[in-house]
Amino acid sequence: MAQQDEEVIVSPTGWVAEQARVYEESGGTEGHETRGVTCLLLDYRGRRTGQWRRTVLIYGRDGDDYLVVASNGGNDEHPLWYRNLVDEPDVRLRVGTEERFAARAETLSAEEKARVWPGLVGLFAPYADYQAKTDRDIPVVRLSRTGN
Repeated sequence: MAQQDEEVIVSPTGWVAEQARVYEESGGTEGHETRGVTCLLLDYRGRRTGQWRRTVLIYGRDGDDYLVVASNGGNDEHPLWYRNLVDEPDVRLRVGTEERFAARAETLSAEEKARVWPGLVGLFAPYADYQAKTDRDIPVVRLSRTGN
């Protein structure tokens, strides 16, 4: 897990980097919500470099777990963060004002995705458009707390 003094590389996408900066610097009091939906900070390990990386993702809930959608805006390729999670599922999250905590990422089965997908589309309607735009089955990832 990323230690407090370990460098974390923030997404190179400008608006993501800015939201991540505001989110982290405010301790989650700002940046937690955008476009009417709640977001979390996801730190994950790069599969080639081993460096910690950070992105901001919209999330849903399933019991105590968090759900994120690897939509990549409906592009035909999985987002890089998702490809990294497949190789290294141990991550760290910040959700709102909670301190960072360890979690484990797991791609949902087709049956589990079918159960939660309507709620995720209800949370962020563009997900349905993204899925319609690509032949790729857009993964849904469960993030389960594993510790502090």
